[in-house]
This record gives sequence, C-alpha cells and structure tokens, in this order.
Amino acid sequence: MTAENEAPDPHAQSAHPVTGLDDVVHQRVRLGILTIAHEARRVEFGYLRTQLELTAGNLSKHLSVLEAAGLVEVEKGYAGKRGRTWITLTAAGSTALAEEIGRLKLLINRVETTDTLEDR
Repeated sequence: MTAENEAPDPHAQSAHPVTGLDDVVHQRVRLGILTIAHEARRVEFGYLRTQLELTAGNLSKHLSVLEAAGLVEVEKGYAGKRGRTWITLTAAGSTALAEEIGRLKLLINRVETTDTLEDR
C-alpha cells in the first residue's frame, strides 16, 4: 500500500489477495460443503443438510455447481431399502479448498498486520 506521494513497493504483490478468491468455492454454503467433505472421507447428503441448515433443494443446487466444477463426486445408492446420496471431495476439490484457505490466510494476515486507526 502506498500513499499518494510514496513510490510503490517493488516487492508488493501486484494483485490484492481477494482477486484470487474462487467464486465457486468462496460462496458460504459451498465452502461449508467442501470443508465438511474434507474432514470426512465420504459424507451423506442428510448430514450436510443438517450441519449447514439447508433445505434439500438448496443443498442439491450447491452440490450441482460443485459437481459441474469437478470439485465433488456425488454417488447415489441404497442403505437397505432407503435411497442415499454420498458426497466425496475430489483431488481438484481438495486443491481448490487449499488455495481458497491460503488466500483467506493472506487476507487475515493483511488485516492483522495493518495498523489500527488508533495507531496511525
């Protein structure tokens, strides 16, 4: 960051970290889906719906976006006579989540290392 009369820092990144956030991943619900899927090897649709406090239709739409982007795999099957849907994070999903977390850490670091108004 530079003031009007200061020369730009040649070592500063050219783009703000927010420009690298992925709109598919960064959306609140989809970030939650990816995070839960990362924590579990395989997660059941109903568990996601409960944890994220979503309707089935809303969760389905978000899963469709993530599946189309290749970030999750959706598997339909049966547990006994009941239909079940399981979600698994793909390698691309794991990478996308890690990159998103990295960008968020950069943003947090910028905020934490910036002087507060009282310190200026």
